[in-house]
Amino acid sequence: MKTEKLIQEYEINAHTMIIVPKGLTHSNVYELDEEYLTPSVPLEIVKKGCQYFGCSFEGRRSGTKELINISIKAPIIVDPHTPIYLLPTSSPLKPQCIWINPVHVISHEKNDSQSIFITFRNNKTYEVPISFASFDNQLSRAARLRIKYSDNIKRMENQIKSTTKTFYFKAAEQQRKYDSKG
Repeated sequence: MKTEKLIQEYEINAHTMIIVPKGLTHSNVYELDEEYLTPSVPLEIVKKGCQYFGCSFEGRRSGTKELINISIKAPIIVDPHTPIYLLPTSSPLKPQCIWINPVHVISHEKNDSQSIFITFRNNKTYEVPISFASFDNQLSRAARLRIKYSDNIKRMENQIKSTTKTFYFKAAEQQRKYDSKG
């Protein structure tokens, strides 16, 4: 097992799999190939990630509400271009909230009524305190968000393609013969 590296400010990226609170002031961040300990709580990391990619956390939540009409335990798009989506395991305001990037989830199975085992793309498995049904619901919400956003982008691209026209412009000045004196 790898040793976690201490990092002062963590930036969410395409390799981020799961952000887990550690105590009241720190987080463990697990990427595909790295593990980090950072002196920030998960919500701070997520908020900074949203800002890094040009939007506030509140703006991302508002976008989710607009796209799929979900505001409680809402998944968010941190960066639509990479893409980085995150889903919370509880209310983001609760200190025990864990953030998971569903893109890296391979499978999940019930451990007991209050927790599941999640296996990620790197074949590492983590126990997460969330019921199987609740996590299934969160995965479904994140998938709906991703599909809705993707559909909107495709619709815009198709509108642009169908409205693109070629215009021919005529010079505003009249053609005249110029007298040459000389």
